[in-house]
Amino acid sequence: MTDISLQLQEQVKAAAADKRALHIVGGGSKAFMSREVEGEQQTLSLAEHKGVISYHPVELVLTARAGTPLSELDAVLAEHNQMLSFEPPRFTDASTLGGTLACNLSGPGRPWWGSVRDQVLGVRLINGLGEHLRFGGQVMKNVAGYDVSRLQAGAMGTLGVITEVSLKVLPRPSDTRTLVFESSLDEALSMMNQRAAEPKPLSAACWQDGRLYLRLSGAHAAVSATAGYWGGEVLNEADRFWQQLRDQQLAFFTEEGARPLWRFSINPTAHLPALDGRWLVDWAGAQRWYRGEADMAEMARIASAAGGQVSLFRGGDRSGEVMHAQPEALRQLQRNIKQAFDPEGLFNPGRLYSWM
Repeated sequence: MTDISLQLQEQVKAAAADKRALHIVGGGSKAFMSREVEGEQQTLSLAEHKGVISYHPVELVLTARAGTPLSELDAVLAEHNQMLSFEPPRFTDASTLGGTLACNLSGPGRPWWGSVRDQVLGVRLINGLGEHLRFGGQVMKNVAGYDVSRLQAGAMGTLGVITEVSLKVLPRPSDTRTLVFESSLDEALSMMNQRAAEPKPLSAACWQDGRLYLRLSGAHAAVSATAGYWGGEVLNEADRFWQQLRDQQLAFFTEEGARPLWRFSINPTAHLPALDGRWLVDWAGAQRWYRGEADMAEMARIASAAGGQVSLFRGGDRSGEVMHAQPEALRQLQRNIKQAFDPEGLFNPGRLYSWM
């Protein structure tokens, strides 16, 4: 366990005095997600600010420093048969808790078990003045006014330096089984939404390359009864499949020379226009990955028509905007929040949006 919060505060204060931009980095596993930024930025690393601060298995609450590797949290929770229910992706072994929150990343079980944003109870944060602030706490109902802890989800470090995170954790399900069906994309979308509406222990639903994967998790009796009722082929080594999907290690994500990767977050029942590239569908249709060359404005139009948003997740031209364009009213609100937390614009300028 290493606490370097005082050192981090001093670095922020020095940067503020010199009006020098800071590039906040944890394990560096998600650097590909941000925009390309011109100009010099000093690195502020949280890689050594790590360790579990407190863990109460009976209360299902864990607090850890932002630079703590996810693998370390997994090991601590496994001793009590508990887990991070939002199944955070591990793009490398260096993936950290703070980076996961900053990028708002969740795995295959997100529609059923919640996102990282849903599980955050509180954070500690260094603002642009070098003040070490605390928001939220370690119980569910602890916020009056703005929920600053959850504002950090997806802010990509633009609002401050996350130093600690308190999370709700959950027990591991006693049984898990994955059923596989041969299916077209349209058939899969229909079946996924139908099954998701049933009172059954569904915990993940994914389609790729003509096959639909449905994961059941919960009590043994409920899983067995549902599997018998739904049918399908039982997938061997299912844990490995879902781990590779979570960590983007399937061939869809890893093939060399692949075209840009787009992430759609849309209405799960939406039908998208035919495009030239390949699709992988997750979250029972609510998250869709697309491989192909495309124009950001056109992809945003498609996503809006489908009731959601799109981002250029990996690859492609990252000198322009990589996130879905926001209405001017929302832009102004985000600027106001940024000004309140980071008045000198020190933290990760231009990495989330060109205008922030």
